[in-house]
Amino acid sequence: MIVELVVGKLVKIQCDTLVVCIPEAASLTENAAITEIDQALGGNLTVLFKEQLSCGRYGETTVIHTFGAIAAKQVILLGIGNSAKLTIDKIRSLTAIAARAASKLSAKTLALAMRHEAELTRFGVAGVQASVEGAYLGLYEFNHYKSKKKPSLLSGIQIVASPTDDTTALQAAVDKALIIADSVCFARDMVNHPSHYMTPERMAKHAEEIAHNFGVDLEILRASQIREQGLEALWSVAKGSDEPPVLIVLTYRGNPQNSEVLGLIGKGITFDSGGISLKPSEGMGEMKDDMGGAAAVLAAMKAIAQLKPASNILAVIPCAENMPSGRALKPGDVIGSHSGKTIEIISTDAEGRLVLADAISYARKLGATKLIDLATLTGACVVALGKVTSAIVANDESWSQAVLTAAVATGEKMWPLPAFDEYKEQIKSDIADLKNSGGRPAGAITAGLFLAEFANTTPWVHIDIAGTVTSEKENGYNPKGATGAGVRTLIQIAETT
Repeated sequence: MIVELVVGKLVKIQCDTLVVCIPEAASLTENAAITEIDQALGGNLTVLFKEQLSCGRYGETTVIHTFGAIAAKQVILLGIGNSAKLTIDKIRSLTAIAARAASKLSAKTLALAMRHEAELTRFGVAGVQASVEGAYLGLYEFNHYKSKKKPSLLSGIQIVASPTDDTTALQAAVDKALIIADSVCFARDMVNHPSHYMTPERMAKHAEEIAHNFGVDLEILRASQIREQGLEALWSVAKGSDEPPVLIVLTYRGNPQNSEVLGLIGKGITFDSGGISLKPSEGMGEMKDDMGGAAAVLAAMKAIAQLKPASNILAVIPCAENMPSGRALKPGDVIGSHSGKTIEIISTDAEGRLVLADAISYARKLGATKLIDLATLTGACVVALGKVTSAIVANDESWSQAVLTAAVATGEKMWPLPAFDEYKEQIKSDIADLKNSGGRPAGAITAGLFLAEFANTTPWVHIDIAGTVTSEKENGYNPKGATGAGVRTLIQIAETT
């Protein structure tokens, strides 16, 4: 995707499709961009407005064929709704809607006149960044396994700047948006691939590509090293599968003089059958997405390595399959862990917290001073918050607030769950230090508090993306399928921590 800045009169912008934004209940005289185009089209827009065929409702698109009256072949009037309620994330969604509309028109080039609507210019360069992200993310499609592919023809986007704009700042925003959006799509691809392809070893290959292409340090622990390092919880989950586990460690040093190190941990269960505690067959195929946390962390590291924030980032990504076999972990077993804590296995389908426990402990050993883990951890999270919002459990209020602030800045919805000590009673074991399931009540909370035992006193936030890792339908800049949940928040934290 080529994105460039252009400056000039809208009627002279060379493109297939020109997008112009209109607020709800706008009049032509209030919008210089529309007035300019209306005059060139002989007053046709005036007719549309009088007959209320285009009213500026949020997300509404009206296509006008110009028949050569202006340089663009078509104009899309994009409704932005009540301008007072407009947000950065709504801009992201709006440009996704516009890009898809242009793609359906078989447009090859699209010009976004976002800088010519007064209500949008108040967002400054952040609005431009969101516009590019939205268009890029909105055009995403996963057709890797289609025998007859019908890719979008849209290959070029122009951001139409005004003569008074700081084009250097706008270009920087465009460049950043492309890096972020590309990384989100990278995560989407990983989650959308079937599990016979996206194995633990394949995830390690992706980590190798990131390290090679962008200059971050990489260590990959394979099965024998995992056992040697005492990562017994990870090994115990993996031993039921013929696919060997890996532990991926990526290190970015953007501020070597600073002792602060942000640890990012992503759950990488590339397929979760439930193990001996076997899941129902209906819907089991969806459990290829149980590595969504690992995909998000890998994708975030890809972006971080290019954006080069002045921070130190350590990514620890445990990858394994959870499968039943004669070697598999069984309910009733007691296993050790990297931290030294012992764990009674209540359900082998509560495996994600086991691999994360070892990864969190290992990240602390490697020097992480603050921690975030990202995981498709519990169905209970989906019951509590649905498919809209990710859940947060934390052991440090200020660190939790920092993560929530980053999420708000990126438009990713997250909500904190209570972490009262009383919930910890549910994960106490009679025969071991902990048990890996506290039962159905408050399941998302007790799963998080299980992980808190391994974070110890290190500031830690757990983000459960079980509900948000995929979307059941196209919505804004998210397609049906994998969303890339968490990637943009992790990047934002890396830049602001």
